Amino acid sequence: MNKTIFITGASSGIGKETAKLFQSKGWNVIATMRNPEKETELNQLDNVLVAKLDVLELNSIQKAFQDGIQKFGKIDILINNAGYGAYGPLESFPRERVLKQFNTNVIGLLDVTRTILPHFRYNKSGIIINISSMGGKMTFPLGSLYHGTKFAVEGISESLRYEVEQFGGKVKIVEPGAIATDFAGRSFDFNHDENLKEYNNIVTKITTVFPLMIKNASTTDVVTKVIYEAATDGKNKLRYMAGKDAKMYNFMNKLLGYNFIVSMNKKFFKL
Repeated sequence: MNKTIFITGASSGIGKETAKLFQSKGWNVIATMRNPEKETELNQLDNVLVAKLDVLELNSIQKAFQDGIQKFGKIDILINNAGYGAYGPLESFPRERVLKQFNTNVIGLLDVTRTILPHFRYNKSGIIINISSMGGKMTFPLGSLYHGTKFAVEGISESLRYEVEQFGGKVKIVEPGAIATDFAGRSFDFNHDENLKEYNNIVTKITTVFPLMIKNASTTDVVTKVIYEAATDGKNKLRYMAGKDAKMYNFMNKLLGYNFIVSMNKKFFKL
């Protein structure tokens, strides 16, 4: 019997490429997205269920889960991939956009996980793979909201692993560096009020450098291969880094410490 994977945010980027990779390896795939009616590729593949799921809508989470169980009978792995990045001075963001960032990247992840946990517990197995970021262990300027959510995902994952181990489950974290996806497009929410002139200098410098970082980013397959490894290696390993930059920052952070990273970022962004 083929194993089944449940993926959020599968309409593009990492989520979509992960769905295609697992399908090519003989897995059943529940590929969830907010607008499945727009999907034209995944719904043409064998053993793929394209389901509507918006992490901000609990009913859609529950229905996608139920549809997946009805189609394939069992879910073996959950990939919490849905998310986006809000960048800009914190003061410039209205409260509703602050809530949207945390509701999408954190509360949505928790709601999806809580929906599937009873199924994993009943089966005494199941792997939860949370897509975090190197931005869950270190920060760039203007990312207080985004980094705040990814630091939260790291803490949630670390603690949750103790719980799911009680019934044979596992929690894993994949930490990509900069990846060449549309994250810098529709999944990137930048906000700045130029009337807050004290921030104009840092905003100009950061927005000048960001495109260069994306230009040299790793390709999506770098992440999908790491996700597949985390799903299939049978190890109790918690963290998996994806991309040369993520590995570099992790090494420097361990070797040289937080203050060095701050100093390096200030030089890099010319702050």
